[in-house]
Amino acid sequence: MGGIILARNKKFLSVVLVLTFVAVSILAGCSQPAAPSTNEPAEGEPAPKEYRLNIATATTGGAYYPIGNALAQIWSKNVPGVKASAQATAGTPQNIELLQNKEADVAIGQNGIAYYAYTGTGTYDGKAVPIIRGVLALYPNVMHIVAAKDANIKTVADFEGKRFVPGAVASATEINSREMLAAFGLNYRPEDGPTNVTPDYVGYNEAVDLMKDGHVQGTHIAGGIPTAAVMDVMSSGVGVLLSMGDAEIKEICEKYPWYFPITIPAGTYSNQPEDVKTVAVSNILIVREDMDEELVYNLTKAVYDYHDDLVAGHNATKDTVLEKSMDGMIIPVHPGAKKFFDEKGIAVPNN
Repeated sequence: MGGIILARNKKFLSVVLVLTFVAVSILAGCSQPAAPSTNEPAEGEPAPKEYRLNIATATTGGAYYPIGNALAQIWSKNVPGVKASAQATAGTPQNIELLQNKEADVAIGQNGIAYYAYTGTGTYDGKAVPIIRGVLALYPNVMHIVAAKDANIKTVADFEGKRFVPGAVASATEINSREMLAAFGLNYRPEDGPTNVTPDYVGYNEAVDLMKDGHVQGTHIAGGIPTAAVMDVMSSGVGVLLSMGDAEIKEICEKYPWYFPITIPAGTYSNQPEDVKTVAVSNILIVREDMDEELVYNLTKAVYDYHDDLVAGHNATKDTVLEKSMDGMIIPVHPGAKKFFDEKGIAVPNN
């Protein structure tokens, strides 16, 4: 009887030992190092240099901000080492200041304001910012002059004696307003002489709210076609888009050669039954002269390689094509961008 028990104990011990071995083997397997990530560079390849890029845009009611977000997504997803984000700002003048202070790395801006800054002329008289460089032209920045429908305003000159939003303080839109309204004999700044228009300095969305509330009789909104704030005020039935006269358009374009005539086709916005004649400038991408040449090359290339993604961000960038890449480029082009355009056979201005 004792022999039988001993045999059973030996058999039981053998089973225990086998199970213990299996368990130890499984645990050992689980403790092996994980396989290398497929996102890591292959053996022998250096990791790409990391860049965190801040893109300066404008107010959220215009086209700059959604375009900046689209660029941030394109570059973060497709340019190795880049993590980009868009920042809402007051517009081109603040963007240039942010570049100068190295608080932004890329900016969207109007070519005329960039020219003033680079050359130290106009609104930048004695305050030149020679470190800025152009990358590419994005799309035309169209000047939308909107009047309150119930204010009996038929022409731009009729804003005399009215309340008008020229744009936010320190914005390119406000500078555009000064330049354009002067052609109609209008002025809202005491430092420029006798005034005949009362200004309210707010952004696009706030301007639309003031029009809806009846506090102002008009506003100027600069942006691509279509611009969200203009869509808002036109669809509400409160506003009407005004055409400029041929003589005033000619005067503006001759005095400030970065402006050019443009037509907003009928039906572009709600309650717009006719073509609207106005002016536009070119929106360009701007960087500092010290930005890495290869990085600027790769950023430029990605804009055109992923053009559909850019247009998905804002339809105005349908005009961001190689054939128009130097339209309105009146500041020097960064060497990284020039290298890309040279490869594509695109002539770069010798500014």
